[in-house]
Amino acid sequence: MKSSLCGRRLLFAAASLFFMAAVIPSASAQRKNDSLRKRDEAFFATDEAFRIGEQVLLYQRETGGWPKNIDMAKPLTEAERQTLLQERSRRNDSTTDNGATTVQLVYLARLYRATGDLRFRDAFRRGVAYLLSGQYANGGWPQFWPEMRDYQIHITYNDDAMVNTLTLLRDIAAAGAPYDGDLVDRPLRKRAAKAFDKGIACIVRTQIVVGGVPTIWCQQHDRETLLPAAARIYELPSFCPQESAAIVRLLMELPHPDTRVKRAVHGAMKWFDTYKITGLRVVRDGNARLVAAPGAVPIWARFYDLEHCEPFVCDRDGLPRRRLDEIGSERRNGYSWYDSRPAKLYPLYEAWADRYDPKHKISLRLDSQGANEKGLFSVK
Repeated sequence: MKSSLCGRRLLFAAASLFFMAAVIPSASAQRKNDSLRKRDEAFFATDEAFRIGEQVLLYQRETGGWPKNIDMAKPLTEAERQTLLQERSRRNDSTTDNGATTVQLVYLARLYRATGDLRFRDAFRRGVAYLLSGQYANGGWPQFWPEMRDYQIHITYNDDAMVNTLTLLRDIAAAGAPYDGDLVDRPLRKRAAKAFDKGIACIVRTQIVVGGVPTIWCQQHDRETLLPAAARIYELPSFCPQESAAIVRLLMELPHPDTRVKRAVHGAMKWFDTYKITGLRVVRDGNARLVAAPGAVPIWARFYDLEHCEPFVCDRDGLPRRRLDEIGSERRNGYSWYDSRPAKLYPLYEAWADRYDPKHKISLRLDSQGANEKGLFSVK
């Protein structure tokens, strides 16, 4: 896409960023599914694991997918069971958002390995078929399907939805535990491998290119044009470091990266290094804010505008603003306006670049001076 070169290092934004802060929006959703995220093999041999697995089956829609933000381990009443049976035919709430469907599939794979119960194997296969059914011809996935509305149709990187899908399909194709044995047949493994390759190609194609230089990604990309797209009213087209960090990690896990992938990784890491914010940390105490913290791990804003790479915040009126105190408390304290995820990529990139492409390795310094250390912030 065409945009400015984002050459300014947060000069305008730096004067106001000290008002911004973050909370993790999907933490409560993750806590609801803590039991489904267990990895201890001994657990899957317990009656409790089996009970949870049977409830996971009840929540699976006829589409093969699952809805999101539900504690599927919580014991059900008989009335709730009957309601779930009536809702099985719903076609508008199956999703990969907030870990839905992929979390359930990993759980079922582990449970089948421990129990040999064919119901869990068959439900797993239906779930994988659901994932495969949602992939666009260009390799991307929407947020919901088969029925969707509004921004749900866009290629979705938000909350790592597509990365989670690709990671699972990659692991299924590799046939390692717990995806070995007869959990899936050979044709389904081949389909998973093909879908993974198409997904990686889509990632490379959707990377935002500015002045011929690859940068990072938006949370959503238009399924037709592949350009950055809006989602919820406060999620405007922008550079999005948090989701991009997960994408870059996935690209660096490829065993045989081609030239396009190498260029994508180098470009993204250069962007991360250019627009990191140092010398500040987030305080989350009901009045989210930034405070001075020399030597703290760098952080990145949730959104950077596409014109100047300047961070912005947005309330439910859809208007971008530079100061967090200009938006209401609900959005100010209820959304992830800052995060340090890209910082975890730095040591990974050093090893990756040395192994795969030392000639084009980007010089990075996680502890190098950032905007605040240059005196551009004034922190209360």
